[in-house]
Amino acid sequence: MGKEVTIVGAGLVGSLWSVYMSKAGYKVKIFERRPDIRQANISAGKSINLALSDRGWKALDKVGVGDQIREIAIPMTGRIMHDLEGKLTAQPYGKEGQAIYSVSRGGVNAKMMEIAENIGGAEIFYNEHCVDVDLENGITYLKNSETGIETQVKSDLIFACDGAFSAVRYKSMQKLDKFNYEQRFIEDGYRELLLPANEDGSYKLDKNALHIWPRGRFMLIALANENGSFTCTLFMPSKGENSFEALTSKEKVNIFFKETFPDFYEMMPSVGAAWGDHPLSSLAIIRCYPWTSGKVALMGDAAHATVPFYGQGMNSGFEDCSVLAEIMDKHGDDWDAIFEEYQILRKPDGDAIQDLSIHNYHVMRDYVGDPKFLLQKKIEAKINAAHPDKWMPLYSQVTFSHIRYSEALKVGMRQEAIMKEVMDKPNIESIWDSTEIEEEILERL
Repeated sequence: MGKEVTIVGAGLVGSLWSVYMSKAGYKVKIFERRPDIRQANISAGKSINLALSDRGWKALDKVGVGDQIREIAIPMTGRIMHDLEGKLTAQPYGKEGQAIYSVSRGGVNAKMMEIAENIGGAEIFYNEHCVDVDLENGITYLKNSETGIETQVKSDLIFACDGAFSAVRYKSMQKLDKFNYEQRFIEDGYRELLLPANEDGSYKLDKNALHIWPRGRFMLIALANENGSFTCTLFMPSKGENSFEALTSKEKVNIFFKETFPDFYEMMPSVGAAWGDHPLSSLAIIRCYPWTSGKVALMGDAAHATVPFYGQGMNSGFEDCSVLAEIMDKHGDDWDAIFEEYQILRKPDGDAIQDLSIHNYHVMRDYVGDPKFLLQKKIEAKINAAHPDKWMPLYSQVTFSHIRYSEALKVGMRQEAIMKEVMDKPNIESIWDSTEIEEEILERL
């Protein structure tokens, strides 16, 4: 059996997958186009903070590395919504004791690279750009961005874990006959801000919550970092009124925040000066198929990049690892069978989490501060508590279970249709807790 594996991309999925492959007896080399991020000064807020939930923890724990990540993870038990007057409304994510975990992308990536080397025994090579791949013969062609030296690496298997704009996919698989590819940018972009800690190092906000300032067509969110700061992200249309296009000066930024997010502005009156610290970035959904060809498989964002509104980008990539490992257990060394089952099984789930992410953006942006929406969540929680075998809220299915994303989407949309009819009742505020409403929901399941 061949034992040489090439992984392109030393990000989160590539680093974790190296541990899986090492434990399965393979010698792993990882090629990363960037320099070693551990040698750089990683600032909190350099890119969107990530939220680890049950699917991610399962994949980490399966190879015994979850506790190392728990050391740098901050639990968030729910959302806190901030309205225009600064009034706060809390909404738990799940049941008592359930939480998602905030991790800095740079911090968790550095930790995962250490895990890849120290536990996975992987060699990581930096500044190596993938310039081509021979899918059938398992050859990766590389060029070092510092020296200009070109090399080729032959291996038994190649895993493309090199992100949404994967070089492996672009240079090789997208040239295949009948390879389907779709890249769709949503109309909204994002810009990050770093809300610093208080002078004594304490947090300006509750660190154990995801903070949201929902404003209809746009929103601001904040997740805690270990050092007392918060990584904050403004999601907003790129063009038009109330858009990034309109915020052309420090003064306009300050006025916008003072009027739109007044309690945030009080905490950070220097927001205008900090506006240019991070670039305006775009958001894309990328779909493709097949995910495998010859000796090559796409994993994580390279296969199914999504937008960040369900906090499942990292979790779905980690779940690719645990699912692919389970298929390996089933088929042994038959990689043709492994690859075929992997892509057939995971493709519907990759599509589903993309649809769910867009759906949750509208929920977070438009509804989380709406009293009727909060009442709907209260009704769903009541039904779930009384009949857990019949009703699990969609968010819990996605975040606190291992139900397939495709199944969660199907069930969740059916539940949404039921709840829409229930919430349309003219006197729902006064009868929501009645036996009549409970029975009506159960009859429609």
